Amino acid sequence: MYDELTQVDIKKMQEELDYRILTLRPKLIADVQFARSYGDLSENFEYKEAKRQRGRNESRIRYLQRMIKTARVVDPTNTGPGVGLFDTVTLYLPEDEEEMTVQLVTTLRTKADQGRISRESPLGRAIFGKKVGDQAQVKVNDTVSYPVVIRAIQKGQDDESMEIAKF
Repeated sequence: MYDELTQVDIKKMQEELDYRILTLRPKLIADVQFARSYGDLSENFEYKEAKRQRGRNESRIRYLQRMIKTARVVDPTNTGPGVGLFDTVTLYLPEDEEEMTVQLVTTLRTKADQGRISRESPLGRAIFGKKVGDQAQVKVNDTVSYPVVIRAIQKGQDDESMEIAKF
């Protein structure tokens, strides 16, 4: 499955990738070499930690390269009446008799505690393209689903202020 990302997502990932390869990688390699100079490697915590940090960096580099290579670039502009990327949506949950507000974003910019959900999540898939007044059925899995009603849509745009997810 390919992640749907915007040009801004790709740009931010490329910037992080460049930093990790050109700046961080040489520093971490030097840290490993310096920690190795402390002697006995079997009891050398600094060496083990330096290797762990280097491994985490290499893992992130591979992840970013794979994401950039396999991404499906989408246009975030949505001038229609339906819910699109970066729109803020007010939802009514009839089962709980509550309202909630979410913003639909790309996979890399999700932050549930700030109300930013992925377009590829069950809720994101259910409300994408729907209009004010439409009801959508959110299918979590084969046995769990719940209805939501779209109360309001505030059009948004892709800006560079939202950070991409870190690990």
